[in-house]
Amino acid sequence: MSYEFWIGARYAGLARSRRKGGGGDRFVSFIAASSMVGIALGVAALIVVLSVMNGFQKEVRDRMLSVLPHIELYAPRMAPDEVLSQWKNIARMAEENPEVKGAAPFVAGQGMIVRGETLSGVQIRGIDPKLDAAVSDVAEQMVSGELTSLVPGSFSIVLGNYLAHTLGVGMGDTVLVLAPQGSISPAGFTPRMRQFTVTGLFSSGYYEFDASMAFINYEDAAKVFRDSGQTGVRLRIADMQKAPLVASELRAALPPYVQAQDWTQNNRTWFAAVQTEKRMMFLILALIVAVAAFNLLSSLVMAVKDKRSDIAILRTLGATPREVARIFLVQGSLIGVVGTLLGVGFGMLVAFNIGVIVPFIERMLGVQFLPQQVYFISELPSDPQMTDILIIAITSLVLSLLATLYPSWRASSLQPAEVLRHD
Repeated sequence: MSYEFWIGARYAGLARSRRKGGGGDRFVSFIAASSMVGIALGVAALIVVLSVMNGFQKEVRDRMLSVLPHIELYAPRMAPDEVLSQWKNIARMAEENPEVKGAAPFVAGQGMIVRGETLSGVQIRGIDPKLDAAVSDVAEQMVSGELTSLVPGSFSIVLGNYLAHTLGVGMGDTVLVLAPQGSISPAGFTPRMRQFTVTGLFSSGYYEFDASMAFINYEDAAKVFRDSGQTGVRLRIADMQKAPLVASELRAALPPYVQAQDWTQNNRTWFAAVQTEKRMMFLILALIVAVAAFNLLSSLVMAVKDKRSDIAILRTLGATPREVARIFLVQGSLIGVVGTLLGVGFGMLVAFNIGVIVPFIERMLGVQFLPQQVYFISELPSDPQMTDILIIAITSLVLSLLATLYPSWRASSLQPAEVLRHD
């Protein structure tokens, strides 16, 4: 071990001094330890926050796509009845793509559900209950009744559990569904309406869907919405991340009157907002690491000032300015490396166990950090990604190394004669 490394490690508090007393060494080691802790806390905070944001995005995405299709095919220039009569041909052409694993028809529209004096706006999805399991997980999310109860002509409806609670309805109750289109008569505008019987309740775990979505048979939906609803084919693919690529391939393979839209387009605003928020959180929390690096710079400057006599003695013994600079480069680098490793270890420990830590804190304090009505999910998810962890670690190391440059140059530029004359 070179003497520069040994001295730098001793100043960083990572090597033991044989000298008795050592008050100056203890002071330098203390400020080095405080810088190390600052870097570790900054790195850990970055890892935990970005892991939670990744987990939040993944959890919400998965819950959304348990109800929504990966890709939707529709023909806006064709009448809904014509699309429904040809949906099997469109599905067969789409299933020639090896990524497509399931297809089912749909009729989508927005309307109002009325129960007594309570009225609520809803997204209504007309589906084929026998084929829907191939494109969504709604059948597995039923908390009451069965999705197969949506028999054509029965005008049955399956509601989200929060929507049913808002309307005050349960199994077997009737609700009135109003379509936004209607007929104009001498008496005025009359909205199109139909009475439905509640035959099931579902819970996707995604509050927005559970509070504003209902399913009916696609043939019944075609009668209610007629020309106003969007009609087409829902697809599920093997890898949801390839949805944009598969949608592009389908546009090229299907007839020109058929359009394909994937889930990233349908929810573009939400996912773009999450990505922007993640970038901003990284920049904001990276300032914590930057402050810790500035603290490291300050501690090294203090160490240089405290060790002026030692530096002068080393120079008189033949140490070159480069060797003196390497001592403080080693000190700062070791503080940065050890602080970064401690931060990565602590951050990953918290990130991988946040599902246990947060509920424990909630029980201790008697609070709920994530009300489902506000944040869509009730549990704090975490998804640590190695790419983020590597970027955070590299950023911390680079800032730490940059913080050592000025103090090292300052130490190497000290003149032994001037220092010893004043001391």
